[in-house]
Amino acid sequence: MRAVANARPNASVQPTSSLSEQAASSAVAPQHPLSERPLRVALMSFAHVHAAGYAALLQSMPNVELRASDPDGGNEPAERRGRGLADDLGVSYVDSYAELLAWQPDAVIVTSENARHRPLVEAAALAGAAVLCEKPLATTLADAVAMQAACDAAGVTLMTAYPVRFSPAFARLRELVQAGGLGALLAATGTNNGQIPVGNRAWFTDPALSGGGAIVDHIVHVADLLDALTGLTAQFVRAVSNRILHADKPEVRAETGGLVTISYAGGFVATIDCSWSQPDNAPTWGGLTLQVVGTRGIADIDPFAQHVGGVGADGAVFLGYGKNTDELLLNEFVHAVRAGRAGQPDGAAGIRSLKIVLAAQESARTGEVVSIR
Repeated sequence: MRAVANARPNASVQPTSSLSEQAASSAVAPQHPLSERPLRVALMSFAHVHAAGYAALLQSMPNVELRASDPDGGNEPAERRGRGLADDLGVSYVDSYAELLAWQPDAVIVTSENARHRPLVEAAALAGAAVLCEKPLATTLADAVAMQAACDAAGVTLMTAYPVRFSPAFARLRELVQAGGLGALLAATGTNNGQIPVGNRAWFTDPALSGGGAIVDHIVHVADLLDALTGLTAQFVRAVSNRILHADKPEVRAETGGLVTISYAGGFVATIDCSWSQPDNAPTWGGLTLQVVGTRGIADIDPFAQHVGGVGADGAVFLGYGKNTDELLLNEFVHAVRAGRAGQPDGAAGIRSLKIVLAAQESARTGEVVSIR
């Protein structure tokens, strides 16, 4: 059965204590219920490739005010960030995170380099704002746990940015599995292959800022889908990686190809191809697929398959259509904040998928099967 649907090592990071102190001094309870006034959303950093898209989507939402800050942007000539990008997007901009939090946002979206997530999430939480953080949640388990603890202590929600969860194809697969349509689940094969993120966002290939390469970037989406689909606990991971792909690019300092096998409680097994294997001249960034095998059948999803293809004046053309999963993710976040409820996928989901990433890194490094702790 088939269901188809749609780098800057020297850049400074404000110390956690400094940002947190400034956030605490600016945290003031809102004077009117969120249902009666515009929702204030703060975008912290333009580092991530999704940041500009999120900004455009938020600006199109009714009754939402958006403001951004990106103090670490603008240090690399090839990167369009900071106030310049904000002006291009028509987004209100301030020069520091302290000034951004002094605006008393209701919600914060953290789209910084992976290694910089923790201080921004902690500061946002202390300012009393609900948080949506880009994936992976952090580059170390200690940071991720501290981020969740900060949000819990402040009484605010933490969401992890896993937009593929909102794909109609995945929703249909989930319904099928829950109805017993596949029988007992046995195994799954997932792929998340994309173009290597160099050029104007080269930090993705710098482990000091990203935490790693293709393993960090592309395991998490498939791992999160399996987490949501099965509810099973990942127990063991075996991974291999290499730098054969894009070996001609001197700026690449991390693995570019990876294959991961995950063993779950109850005997369920999954493999994930997490490589940056999409050619530089491909008409689209890449894609994600998932095949699930059960005792009664097999189901496949390809959430980004819907498109019109062909050849144009500039080469191959890929025009996607269907649901925008980033928009669905942001809708969930905004609605959760307004309703005062926890949004999904939450911080705990981000921590579970991060544990798989960290185990895969250790396995690729040591050549051993790694137990998830």
